[in-house]
Amino acid sequence: MNQEREEVIVRSFFEKRVQERVLFELFTPKRRNQALNRLCHEHKRILREKYMIEIPTPNSDPRHIFELLQRYGAETTCYSLSYNDKIDGKELPLMTALEHAVGFGAPSIISCIPNKLAYFEAEQSYGAPQRYILKRLN
Repeated sequence: MNQEREEVIVRSFFEKRVQERVLFELFTPKRRNQALNRLCHEHKRILREKYMIEIPTPNSDPRHIFELLQRYGAETTCYSLSYNDKIDGKELPLMTALEHAVGFGAPSIISCIPNKLAYFEAEQSYGAPQRYILKRLN
């Protein structure tokens, strides 16, 4: 786990009113899942909507999402926050992270360019989960 990278993700894409609480939960091993759980049903209240670009369907192919992120300037490596233990708190190749996150059924945020670009997949409840590019303009 890289606390510096995770703090950049939270400060960049989460609403200010929840940032301190989310950081506390992420950095407390027994509470880490609580921070991720906030993204399950309330992601539109937790994440800054002005940075969310919904990926239109069909959007379940990791290669398609990889290509889309590359068009936005994504780097080849990324950092992930995820319910999926295989990628959570790790820096790894972007395609590998997407292969583990897309379709997993639980939330993931994959940071592609610190403070500027990320991929977010919401929890799957009914039908396909919502998938977004998180992009800051500055």
